[in-house]
Amino acid sequence: MPDFEYIRKQEPLPFPDEQGSSEELPEEGYPEPFVPERSGGWQLLFLVFLVVIGAFGGLAFYAGKWKKDVDVRKYVFDGNSIVSTRELADILKLYHGRNLDSLDAGDLRQRVLKFPYIKDVIIIKEMNGLVRIGVAERIPLAQTVVAGKQMIVDREGFILPLNSVVETRFQRLPLVSGISRPKAQPNGLLQMSGQEADLLLRIAGALSESEYAKMLIREVHLESNNKTYCLTMQTPTRFIVGNDGNFKEKLKKFEIFWQKVVSKKGFDVYETVDLRFKDRIFTRDSLSLKAPQDVSL
Repeated sequence: MPDFEYIRKQEPLPFPDEQGSSEELPEEGYPEPFVPERSGGWQLLFLVFLVVIGAFGGLAFYAGKWKKDVDVRKYVFDGNSIVSTRELADILKLYHGRNLDSLDAGDLRQRVLKFPYIKDVIIIKEMNGLVRIGVAERIPLAQTVVAGKQMIVDREGFILPLNSVVETRFQRLPLVSGISRPKAQPNGLLQMSGQEADLLLRIAGALSESEYAKMLIREVHLESNNKTYCLTMQTPTRFIVGNDGNFKEKLKKFEIFWQKVVSKKGFDVYETVDLRFKDRIFTRDSLSLKAPQDVSL
């Protein structure tokens, strides 16, 4: 039998029609793509979500309804040490027994803020009739005298009345003098100017961190033109620290000068001791105002 080559006749492939579309034929020998069936898990999650939301809504509804029937039965104070708990409770007596839901937290806050030493108040009403009152008190920084009355200056420059608690707990507060005319504020308190309050805060901070100066210096006198000075208990000498900062360094120089010079020569030798210059101290003798002296450290 003669050899011959067998050629399989293939079916013609479809050609695009006039609109450019064509029908694809499945490839021979390849399985059809797997399309997963739609799961019902999301329906269960959605149902759980609705149940949780409904539960929270029900709790909120019944909590609100219950709160309308609850009266104020007790106050709990936190953060107060200068203003006593008894003073705070006395000013809120008229609210005791009132309906908790109708209690105006803003009104309570304003009444508590009438205490000069109270800086801020947070009111929290609890469902069992408990009212928590958190207070932030002003921090005493120095003493001063206004219209002949001894007063307290806080860290923001507010001028506060002296009370027995502050007098007992803050016995080493320096006296500040030379304050410009303080201004009345909406809270009913007088306040130093921002510039003077900042200056006093920096000097008082340096004093509190000093080793010996805080025990010797009794007064800080504020003056413009970089001439603020300090006074001690033992001598009328003015120790000039100025207004331009570096108070820790200046007070350290004061301590060295006190140990090396004042303790040896006596307390009434100098009228002024100028601490404003780096590595040098200039003094003016109390007997002769004409001849300043230069002391090197």
